[in-house]
Amino acid sequence: MIDLRSDTVTQPTAAMRQAMLNAHLGDDVFGDDPTVNALQTRIAQITGKEAALFMPSGTQSNLCALMAHCERGDEYIVGQNAHTYRYEGGGAAVLGSIQPQPLAQNAAGEMSLADIAAAIKPIDCHFARTRLLAFENTWNGHVMSQDYLAQATGLARQHGLAVHLDGARLFNAAVAQAEGSTVTASVRRIVDHFDSVSVCFSKGLGAPVGSALCGSRELMAKALRWRKVLGGGLRQSGILAAAALHALEHHVERLADDHALAQRLAQGLQGVPGLSVRSAQTNIVFVDVADGRGPALLEALKAEGVLATGLIGLRFVTHLGVNAADVDHAVACIRRFMAQTAANTTTPLVSSGIY
Repeated sequence: MIDLRSDTVTQPTAAMRQAMLNAHLGDDVFGDDPTVNALQTRIAQITGKEAALFMPSGTQSNLCALMAHCERGDEYIVGQNAHTYRYEGGGAAVLGSIQPQPLAQNAAGEMSLADIAAAIKPIDCHFARTRLLAFENTWNGHVMSQDYLAQATGLARQHGLAVHLDGARLFNAAVAQAEGSTVTASVRRIVDHFDSVSVCFSKGLGAPVGSALCGSRELMAKALRWRKVLGGGLRQSGILAAAALHALEHHVERLADDHALAQRLAQGLQGVPGLSVRSAQTNIVFVDVADGRGPALLEALKAEGVLATGLIGLRFVTHLGVNAADVDHAVACIRRFMAQTAANTTTPLVSSGIY
């Protein structure tokens, strides 16, 4: 199968498996797993933060960040469709007693500065205490502009708020904005706006498991306690950390290949009657399908050996497990389906609503 559902479906490469096999191990709950410690040091250096914590998942990493920044009864401001608010089970509220204040986002995932300012509560016993502003970059494949991040995080700091970045695909954003500089320099330009950042190793970087939370030593000490409370204390987790270290050394620069494949897919679908394609900035392509044909298209693609997601629309994600021939096959299948079903449709294009 050509699996375009997500960049989380990647399998460890042979070299990554060998790195896992050769990993030096300890007990990370005691803090003495050398491979975990090496990974935490490396990702802290890359992001320019004082310290980092290896986490089993991005959801746990984000939740530990929110709980480290906020106390019970506090509030964080977040996008209405942001992953931390919409797709992480309400963990901040359920487990952290942290009230989310979701705000509308535009097509690039940005909350307006005026909305952010208006949402910050005054110091008064009637209100939750606004403590944190959270962002996501990339957001559905879009890379947030440096100007916007500077203005929004600057506004937060004027009001005494901390700022957190869900950087699940941070390296995709960094590669897209490198513009002749090193990827690490591009990462720093993004992350320097934030007090903490969560980075995922199991998406575009291709590791089987794991994320890291990066920030100050004081914040990581708080996050360490919450990681333990949330069941994230692992033992010989150097086996997993070795995969993440290998990914950092070998799978970052190649993200540009994923971006090129996404562009190839988007360009291949441009102009197809009945389709509206959201051009890819990084490795994600969204497609709106006319006349309610989305579910049928997904079934047709599956029959042709192509998988995509369609819970609330169509999404195609490129990654190290697919190549140009795979993308061309998917494009040909989509074009064929749309041509074959065009004669049976009369209603106008309706957006799938997925962002």
